[in-house]
Amino acid sequence: MSLEKILIVEDEPIVRSILQTIFLRHKCSVSFATTIAEANAAVARESFDLMMLDIRLPDGDGHRFLDQLALLPERPLIVMVTGHGTIDSAVACMRAGAFDYVLKPFTPSQIDVIMKKAQTYRQLVSVNRLLSDDPEAEESGGMVGSSPAMSRLRQLIERVAPTDATALITGESGTGKEMVARELFRQSARRGQPFIKVNCAAISENLIESEFFGHERGAFTGATTRREGRFELANHGTLLLDEVSEIPAALQAKLLRVLQEREFERVGGSRTIKVNVRIIATSNRDLASCVEKGEFRQDLYYRLNVVPLRTPPLRERPEDLLFLANHFLIRFARKHGVKPTGLSDTANAAIQAYGWPGNVRELQNTIERAVILSEPGRLLPASLLGLPVDFPMPDLSAPLAAAEEVSQVAGSAPLFPADTAALAPAPLAPVDGGVVRLDELEKQAILSALRQTGGNRMQAATALGISIRTLRNKLHEYHEAGASVPDSVDA
Repeated sequence: MSLEKILIVEDEPIVRSILQTIFLRHKCSVSFATTIAEANAAVARESFDLMMLDIRLPDGDGHRFLDQLALLPERPLIVMVTGHGTIDSAVACMRAGAFDYVLKPFTPSQIDVIMKKAQTYRQLVSVNRLLSDDPEAEESGGMVGSSPAMSRLRQLIERVAPTDATALITGESGTGKEMVARELFRQSARRGQPFIKVNCAAISENLIESEFFGHERGAFTGATTRREGRFELANHGTLLLDEVSEIPAALQAKLLRVLQEREFERVGGSRTIKVNVRIIATSNRDLASCVEKGEFRQDLYYRLNVVPLRTPPLRERPEDLLFLANHFLIRFARKHGVKPTGLSDTANAAIQAYGWPGNVRELQNTIERAVILSEPGRLLPASLLGLPVDFPMPDLSAPLAAAEEVSQVAGSAPLFPADTAALAPAPLAPVDGGVVRLDELEKQAILSALRQTGGNRMQAATALGISIRTLRNKLHEYHEAGASVPDSVDA
């Protein structure tokens, strides 16, 4: 990240001239002040990236001026300059917030080193600030699995990652496209540099250009300070353009120029900024189809689609379903402090029977919810998954099935009655032209939930989304009405 605006606070003309020559060689804009009062006026008018501050000035001590500069909303990096340096003075300045300390006479190479350090520091601060606001701090698990489809994808990543080639990752929502992008980054030569993500679908069309390229102060209403864009923050690193198909048509031409020329201007600015960035793009839409419809530029598509990678949906990797489910179970049990002993056989059957249109993300969220609702020390039952699938239910009269669905705690009493046939719902009887009454539907849902949870009222209430008190009241009503509801159903 370049240093653009420099303020030299120095009363010696020859020192000012030497510093100006050095900074102009780096294409910086240079301003001068010979006193603390002039420096105060300069920082009140505009913001600076770097300030070269002499310690001894005609109207005061530069060291004491550091306290005033600390109050600025946008504080420059401050390098103290002196011809009478001491260790105590250097320590005092650094403690007061100075970035560096240099003695007169200095050489151009010393200033070059300071500038390099300052540029690296500014980029690290900006990147860390951006990443600290990223809610996706943990991995989604998209690269977990040993199916043939995932093995082929890993092999392709290993070949592509070490290069600087632009990669386009396609696949359905929730298949782990961002995980593939992060894996490309981790295995690349740029892994020690920034990895910056921009979600093209989540940013307003009016602001996306500013997000990409940054803006100058006063470029538009609300632009009170200069801001670096994602391309600038990712310099020497990797930039992930998530859901690139959502980029507005007006911005696609500007993005194409950056990919071709590796340069751009900030919004409201005229200075050309050069960057060295590797681009990785993702899309859940068929970009070739978008090109045919005129929704996406053909030349931009060719620029992005240098190396295509496709993330397979879960239905193409059924071998990974249970492995992923147990992976998430372990992670979320640790995260939430809940300790289920594993997935029950019926839970495994439900996971394998469901189609998972939301792919890995849906599976992850389903397991997390089930872990939160589970009971410690017990197998996680299928009822907590909340999946709309018909899967084989265990024979509740069998002791093995009872042990699986109910409890793993030695000596615990069974939570279902011996006469489980009483819980089996009777076939629905349509009345009045084939319409089933709502109260009858409700009754059958309750009895079915009790059957599926082995007669456990608490689990049945949770699965139905009602309170245990409501469930007890309903069972009491059915009993009073003469329905076959056993009194021995445990809560």
